[in-house]
Amino acid sequence: MSMFASHARALVVLLALVALASGCSGPSTAAGPGPWREGVVTSVPPELARINDLLADLAERLQPGLVYVRVQRATPPRDEPAREEPGEPRRSTGSGFVIDSSGLIVTNAHVVESAGQIQVRLADGRRFPATVVGRDGRVDLALLKIEGASRLTVLPLGDSNKLRVGELVLALGNPFGLEQSVSFGIVSRKGAPLTVAAPGFDFIQTDAAINPGNSGGPLVNLSGEVVGVNSMAAVNGSIGFAIPSTLVKMLLPQLASKGRVDWGWLGVAIAEVTEDDLGRLKLREPKGVLVRSVMPGEPADKGGVRADDVILGIDGTRLESPRDLQRVVSSTPVGKKVRVVLLREGQETELEVTIGLYQEREAPPGEAPRRGPRPAEPPRETPPNEAPK
Repeated sequence: MSMFASHARALVVLLALVALASGCSGPSTAAGPGPWREGVVTSVPPELARINDLLADLAERLQPGLVYVRVQRATPPRDEPAREEPGEPRRSTGSGFVIDSSGLIVTNAHVVESAGQIQVRLADGRRFPATVVGRDGRVDLALLKIEGASRLTVLPLGDSNKLRVGELVLALGNPFGLEQSVSFGIVSRKGAPLTVAAPGFDFIQTDAAINPGNSGGPLVNLSGEVVGVNSMAAVNGSIGFAIPSTLVKMLLPQLASKGRVDWGWLGVAIAEVTEDDLGRLKLREPKGVLVRSVMPGEPADKGGVRADDVILGIDGTRLESPRDLQRVVSSTPVGKKVRVVLLREGQETELEVTIGLYQEREAPPGEAPRRGPRPAEPPRETPPNEAPK
């Protein structure tokens, strides 16, 4: 474990030390004619001083890898109303970070959506035009490239699977255009985000402040590793979510080589198996994933999957919930034949299904599409408490 991580344990007593420090600082003494009292220089408790130095040194080391992304749009993003001046360019800002010395930068897809021109400003003030190498709106991830930049600070990607609830993290970004900002918090939860994003993948929830402009910035652990990409926050900013670094690593090769992510697809609406379903489906216990409906002509239909089948596993991977099925299917290569084990009227059956290509559908009339993480399917195909896949 690194020096940073080992020091993190000391933060358990942080509040007590702060109280001790303030209680031991002593009274101020007047100095000079000004209408204030000068503080008396006192020693800071060693544990508190080490924590203070740890966080300040870490932020100082990471900030050179943070970039400020400015976008000029000829048209507004899909979830924003058009302005009265249709010919006037629209500008927005976001964050990003360098992942390779060749000039590759990670940010959010919604930051560069409908971009006409993109400018990246480095921490030292240098500015470069950027191009979009790849973009995936389903996860809200984009890969940019700048040319001719030297002396770039690369931020390493860590393993978000090892991240634990309660661990300390820093969120870096440019909220409201305030450049090189750092906020501090903990990992509050690992699970589904507020909106449906990459199907089945756990996002990182944190109380580190994530505000407009933070989008695309890194969420970093105390070892200085990027464990997430800041993506969205609740309206009041009290809850933020980040794309886990393990998912980012999985998608970056496709974004770099193809400019997009090819997600796997079955074409079924699914739900959890409940106690109420046992008798009707001739099941002994609630397990697996219930198929509510099958979309005609889609891979599941072609493979013989029917409504009211209960899928137990795919290619040997056991499925406990709809999110398990979504995660396994979406991350399976398009065109691969998989073994689907299911229960049909209480009898176990095995089918071979060829994974299809997910294609983003248009939203129903009268419903505005949402930016960034969006529903995996149109809401009309998603009854309450069910998830399409």
